[in-house]
Order: sequence, then structure tokens, then C-alpha cells
Amino acid sequence: MSNSTIAAIATASGVGSIAIVRVSGSEALDIAKKLLKKDSLSPREATLCSIYNKEKALIDRAIVIYFKAPNSFTGEDIVEFQCHGGLVVAQEILDTLLYYKASLAKPGEFTQRAFLNGKIDLSEAEAIAKMIETKSVEGAKILARQLKGELKEFIDTLRDKLILLLSHSEVMIDYAEEDIPSKLLQNLQNHLEDAKKELENIIESSLRRKGLIEGFWLSIIGKPNVGKSSILNKMLNFDRAIVSDIAGTTRDTIEEQIRIGSYVVRIADTAGIRETKDYVEALGVERSIKWLEDSDIALAIFDASNKLDKEDYKLLELLKKSKAQKKIIVLNKIDKGINIELDAFREYEYIVKISAKESVKELIDTIEKILNSISSTDELMLISSRQIESVKKALEEIEAAKEPLKQEELEFFSYHINNAIKALNEITKPYENEELLDKMFSEFCLGK
Repeated sequence: MSNSTIAAIATASGVGSIAIVRVSGSEALDIAKKLLKKDSLSPREATLCSIYNKEKALIDRAIVIYFKAPNSFTGEDIVEFQCHGGLVVAQEILDTLLYYKASLAKPGEFTQRAFLNGKIDLSEAEAIAKMIETKSVEGAKILARQLKGELKEFIDTLRDKLILLLSHSEVMIDYAEEDIPSKLLQNLQNHLEDAKKELENIIESSLRRKGLIEGFWLSIIGKPNVGKSSILNKMLNFDRAIVSDIAGTTRDTIEEQIRIGSYVVRIADTAGIRETKDYVEALGVERSIKWLEDSDIALAIFDASNKLDKEDYKLLELLKKSKAQKKIIVLNKIDKGINIELDAFREYEYIVKISAKESVKELIDTIEKILNSISSTDELMLISSRQIESVKKALEEIEAAKEPLKQEELEFFSYHINNAIKALNEITKPYENEELLDKMFSEFCLGK
């Protein structure tokens, strides 16, 4: 990575009361002093300063803070200009910094420098990026814990356990001519199994609760004319979907985003699931089935005023096979009476009876209850696909180490344990791979 001094606007573009422009690097202080017409700045002291452009014309009066290396976010000298917000002032300050030979920062470059300078590890860097994107209050709490280093502690502890296993194995290899004590073998097997369970638990917890960071996916499924679009419109409080008595009106997936409690939920109103010869509608039905598979929560809508038919039973079969975490049976149109066979739904925990014409409050309350139950645990979790894949690799290596250990083939056992350690290292401190790091940090926001 270049040692150039970098600069960027660190706040979102648009009109606001305050904008922050940040400059970091060995020349940061000298460049800042040119804008301020000052000979010095006191570290960690907020100072009201006049800021001038390259023509020496006043840009703004703003707060300026100097963070002296290594006591800064990046570990380098940093100067922050906290100027008035808007579309002009921050950009003119940035343009002036660039005129005085600062380089425009690439997305994620400030955080990348913090990582390379040992100020944060990779798990903390990813938490910074996800904190901006998180879709729930609970997600923000999880990320705050990761910023404090909880995931790093978990990985370091597990890594130390594996290193201990590796050291025992390497010692026994040196004494291969002697019989391996059965007690030692049993201890290695026990510790290996414990490590496996820890990795399985964190993967399961992370996949189950990933919606806390990314937003939960909710699909509305059912045969045509059961009120799917009416329920969506009522949940959104505006007419997003066309409501009609004509079967097959919704032919494609309609996606919207709403807030339920402290969670962001992305809703998909899907095409009615039924057999059809219409090519376009059939494609919509295929998408509906895929949405059912990919959802965190599935709302299966039935017309409570009519008895179940062949299409309803087909939907129940699909629902039963679905991998959706939670499934809610919604019996709609109860204002017309309840004639549906309730026994068909006895295996489902959540059954909600509503009239979408009147209110969907009970349904929204049920969804919030489910989301609260998913997020109620204090379990640690992985926050990115990269972290999950690294843990899966470690788990595969641990699984592969079992048989060599059983056969007392300690060289192969050590090989797999060493690979597991490398996989865990990728989460916090991967072996230096400039291309990998550039790719990873390029997905961060500009100014981070």
C-alpha cells in the first residue's frame, strides 16, 4: 500500500448541519496548516479555525481536530475538518487538500490503513463496515461487541486450543516408536470434539440471525385471490400492489421494505401459487417457490371463508418442505366466516386470523414476536459470508482430522489441524495478500 497522504469526505453526501473531511498520512498536518494559515495545532484539541482555499479565500469557520500518530484511527497523523454541511463547503475543503498534494482516498482505505498499522484486526474492520449497513438495533449491539474485540477473543481462544492439540501431536510424532498413551489419544479426541461443537454452534447462530445485520426476508405466499396483495398494502399503509378479483393479477414478485419494531423487514408479495399454462404467470409461480425457500419468515395465506382445495394442499406441502426459519399461517377474510378445516394447520405454532380489509395488527405483532425470539440470545455471531466460510473451512479440517487421530496417523492429524488454524486466522489476521485485502476494503464506504 502507498504511503501517500489521503483525504476524503467522511459523511454522507447531501444537505446536513455538519460534514466531516478527513486527511490521514505523514503530510496530513503540514497540508492542514496550509488551509488554516497556522503554524501549529495541538493534538486532540477541538479548535475553531478559519479555513482557506488555494486562492486564500475563506471557505468556512469550522472545528478542526488533530490526532497525532500513532494515537489515531489509522495509526497515522489525522486531521479532521468538521465544517458546515451541504453540497459545496466540504467539497471545496477536499479540493483544496487535493491541490496541496493529498491523494483522494479509495473506498475503505482509512480502515485498511488502520488494519495494516495494527490498530484493528480484520473482524473489527468488518464490524465498522457493517455498522453502517445494519438493519436492526440488536444488530448494532452485536457489531458494537465485535468492535470491542469479542469475536477476536473467541477466535484466539479456539486457535490456542488447536495449537495445543497440534503441539501434543508434534511431540508424539517425535516419539513415534513408542506407543501413544490411550489417555492422551482420548484427550485429543475430546478437545477435537469440543472445538467442533463450538464452530458448529457459531455457524448455526450466525445463519439463523443474519437478518439482524442484513434485514429479515419475509415472503407472502398463497394461491391466487386469497388476499396476499391486500395484506401487503395494509402492512405498508399504501396501495403498493394491484388488488383484483381476477386470478393471476400478481405475476411477478413485488418487493418492499418496512420497519417492524426495531427491525427492518424486506417483504416479497409473490405470484399466486397454482398450475397455469400462462408462460409469464408460470415464471412468477417459480419465483414464488424460490422466495419461499430463501425467506427467514414465510406468511402462508389462506381464505378462511372457504374449504381447502387442491392448490391449498399443494401450498401446505411446499410450506412443510421449506427451509424458512419460521412459518406463519394467515387465515384471511374471517369477516366472511370461518369455513376452512383448522385441523390442517395443527402442526404450526403461529396461526393468525385476520380480515385484511379491517386490520393486520395481529399479524404484525406476531412477526415482531418472532423477530424478538430470534434476536433474544446473547450468542456471538459471524457477520459476513467471508467469516462464515472461514469457519466452515476450519470445521471441515477438524472433521477430516478425526480419522487420522483414530488411526494414530499423527502426521495427517497435524496437517488438518494446521489447516484449521490457518482458516481461523483468516477471520482476524490473514496472511498478507495485498490483492485480497484491496478487494475486501474496496467494498467499504468512501471516507471509511
